[in-house]
Amino acid sequence: MSVLEKARPVERPEAPGKPRRRVTDEQGRRVRAWELALRYLLLLAVLALTVGPFVWQLSTSLKGPTEDIYTSPPKFLPSDPTLHNYERVADTIPVWDYAFNSLKVAAANVVTNCVGSALAGYALARLRYRGRRVATLVFILAMLVPAESIIIAQFTTMRELGLNNTLIGVVLPACISSMNVLLMRNAFLNLPYEIEEAAYVDGANAWQRFLRIALPSVKGTLAVVAIFAFMGAWDDFLWPLIVLSDTSKFTLTIGLNYLHGTFANDERLVAAGTIIAVAPLIILFACLQRYFFRGVGEGAVKG
Repeated sequence: MSVLEKARPVERPEAPGKPRRRVTDEQGRRVRAWELALRYLLLLAVLALTVGPFVWQLSTSLKGPTEDIYTSPPKFLPSDPTLHNYERVADTIPVWDYAFNSLKVAAANVVTNCVGSALAGYALARLRYRGRRVATLVFILAMLVPAESIIIAQFTTMRELGLNNTLIGVVLPACISSMNVLLMRNAFLNLPYEIEEAAYVDGANAWQRFLRIALPSVKGTLAVVAIFAFMGAWDDFLWPLIVLSDTSKFTLTIGLNYLHGTFANDERLVAAGTIIAVAPLIILFACLQRYFFRGVGEGAVKG
């Protein structure tokens, strides 16, 4: 037996049926127990900060008039859950009419952003024409302009077009977002160009390459654009408040403002209205979440 064989430590075989489990990160490195516990603590803290206010509003909206909502420590589970607060919201304001107006605005915003951003993004990423870089720079600079600085010009434009006090006037200024255009542009840039070259050799024109090859490959980014467009239109408050004056055309965010003004002390009513406004966003994200996380990688900016 050599000296090396004598000095080499003997490896003990693992007991059968008891494999050693090691937690590793995405690069295969072992994660220690205290590091794993710290990560979970940080995740729980972030979860409490993000989900906690929504859970509190949901709990408040389900509490009856006799239940104290200011107990210390706070109680998240209502002792006698009731849906009476939601009925009171509908009796106080025409909440479902306002929600339908918001749904029409949000749906139109999603369609225009998906179609317009996809067309503009493909043109910036794949088509060759003079001034393409300048056009890309214009979209980037448009993201730096505060919306409040151009809102007077937008209102004047809507008034000159005769679209004041209409839902079309609410949709038109945000029908295509520069951020969504850049997201689609980067998603198209990440696609292999060789596939489109092969289609070009086979005689496919630009529309055929866009509709049959490029667009089906970026469904994830389209889901991201749809979610962003829906959230932006559904949550918008300032622009509908300026352009709309007829109460029958109010969106949900403007209508819920009456709950805050008239019933400022009734937190149960305000909480119920808040849940009604947030519920469609949760449903939309739950339906598109698998495409959303895939689209984050498709539309990532190249470094």
